[in-house]
Amino acid sequence: MKNDPSKPARSSRRGFLQAAAAIATTLVAPGIFLYRTGPADASGLDREARWGMLIDTNVLGEADVDACVSACRREHGWQAENGSQTDAQWVRKVRLEEPGSGHRKFLPLMCLHCESPPCVDVCPTGASFKRADGIVLVNKHTCIGCRYCMMACPYKARSFIHENLKDQLPVAPRGKGTVESCTLCVHRIDRDGADAVPACAEAVNQGGRKAILFGNLNDPHSEITRRLRELGGTRLRADMGLNPGIRFQGL
Repeated sequence: MKNDPSKPARSSRRGFLQAAAAIATTLVAPGIFLYRTGPADASGLDREARWGMLIDTNVLGEADVDACVSACRREHGWQAENGSQTDAQWVRKVRLEEPGSGHRKFLPLMCLHCESPPCVDVCPTGASFKRADGIVLVNKHTCIGCRYCMMACPYKARSFIHENLKDQLPVAPRGKGTVESCTLCVHRIDRDGADAVPACAEAVNQGGRKAILFGNLNDPHSEITRRLRELGGTRLRADMGLNPGIRFQGL
């Protein structure tokens, strides 16, 4: 029987990925351990839920979007003290302008937690994964920094950590040489469930406003589902069939 020339190549590639993942594990800062992000088969998750947000751009102004960005930085500690944080963009401010009238809108753009996330499809180690409740995350212990997921994301929602880090927060472990993105404040969701409010929403929902609604998209009685049923919501790049969990009104 002839030898299959592809077998050594596959074996070599598998060995490389395993070794690279082991090296990546050491890149997470000393003393920082991953909180339980709940893999897709975790028994503690609400397997019937799909968490998402509805962002009303008719209500949000530029200052509101700035507040979203600032709140995310504080919650997850991704802004370096010296201001030199490289490419971090868990949430970023996007300006939309109508050419004819000059009318402007501002919106926060983050990981949209797709139902069919391309970042998960291209990840060679499984570091990019989707939980049973629809939240898309990155396991920093197995991310090898190949950045395939960054190239695959049509929303440019992920960034790469180039620098050594310090003073990390336990709820948001980070590591040089790994990819990161919005977690939908998963630590709040795991703590509070349907009562959770992501930091960006908390920052702008003051005084009874509901500029950003968080909730269970699979629950027909949840406020976010009722609002979508009544007023609708836009899926960014709906043509790609990714079915993002973050929807927008007013676009």
